[in-house]
Amino acid sequence: MTFTPEELDTQPSDVREKLLFADFPARLKAAAASCSGLAQHLAAHSLEGVNSREQLAQLPVLRKTALMEAQQSSPPFGGFVDIAALRGSRIFMSPGPVWEPQLITSDPWQSARALRAAGFAAGDIIHNAFSYHMTPGGFILDEGARALGCIVFPAGVGNTEAQVTAIRHTQAVAYVGTPDYLQTLLDHAVDSGSPLSSIRRALVSGGALFPAMRDAYRNAGIQVLQCYATADLGTIAYESETDGQVNAGMLVNEDLIVEIVQPGSGEPVAAGEIGEVVVTRLNPVYPLLRFATGDLSAFIDEPSPCGRTAPRIKGWLGRADQRTKVRGMFVDPEQVQAVKNEHDDIERVRLVVQRDGNRDTMRLDVVLKAGADASAAAAANMADTLKRTCNIAGSIEFVESLKNDGLVIEDKRDYE
Repeated sequence: MTFTPEELDTQPSDVREKLLFADFPARLKAAAASCSGLAQHLAAHSLEGVNSREQLAQLPVLRKTALMEAQQSSPPFGGFVDIAALRGSRIFMSPGPVWEPQLITSDPWQSARALRAAGFAAGDIIHNAFSYHMTPGGFILDEGARALGCIVFPAGVGNTEAQVTAIRHTQAVAYVGTPDYLQTLLDHAVDSGSPLSSIRRALVSGGALFPAMRDAYRNAGIQVLQCYATADLGTIAYESETDGQVNAGMLVNEDLIVEIVQPGSGEPVAAGEIGEVVVTRLNPVYPLLRFATGDLSAFIDEPSPCGRTAPRIKGWLGRADQRTKVRGMFVDPEQVQAVKNEHDDIERVRLVVQRDGNRDTMRLDVVLKAGADASAAAAANMADTLKRTCNIAGSIEFVESLKNDGLVIEDKRDYE
């Protein structure tokens, strides 16, 4: 029996839970049989009787660092993907690097549900400003929008003037991309003499949607909702609205098992407590079992006013580690250290992430060794290394000292 998206959205919670764990041990064993990396990861654990969240919590958490190490030793996917099932598909590379496949199915990253909740509908012309280069960001929303029946303009990132021209010509009614780039497009249009008037709604991700930013868009006549997505898992959770008002928290996407665990331990926290988001997606081609996102959140007990019955999380509440998202791209402490390692004159570094108006900024604070070159040319050389290593531009500031507190990346953005 097949169900419409609306029927799945409103199914009783206990029915959804039973479906999530239906034949779970058999499906898990089949996935391990076709993915040697997963089999090795679970080798010390029994797969029998894993038919509840309590049993699932006994299995090990898979961290991105472990996945990256497996991929380096056994490229391209470390044995965590049934590569024979990918013929005719795509491979992506995200910062880290982490290599991800595109599954061969309609809406492979499950973004259509989030788009529908944000008011997108068949026939809408969508301006997609997520990157289509190397990473799957643009494709995640592109595939979902087309599965929904929308018409997509694949704008990608950069070249703001051309993007504004495209919106004026296509009369796109909706935007998908990072929260702050929409403002960049709106401002550029005003500066060039003709404000954008066609866009009326947006679904954003890849960065924080600050309350003041959402209010500013609403005042401009644009209703903006956000979704929580990763390159590995696709759309994990999404916002909804009721009578034009955005509901608190985010709804967990169908077919995903989300746990909130104590960072570093994998043990589920008490209801309502903040912990790390761990996600299970038991897809037979790319099964991710208890995959740790590194993001912090908490469950909301109350049902959503929109009538959807999926579990709700409070949204993104920070990082359990120092891995930080800047302008839609993750920056890892290892990447920051790689900048240091390329320059013998550097003693210590710290990457500082802040906000400048509606834009994320990066500044690399550098403590130089005694007698090292502190010229503008030296700083420019380091800035080039920073951009090449992290794929994001940032400034360099030479400082006398840094706190001995273990921080490699310091996020100074205010998320309230």
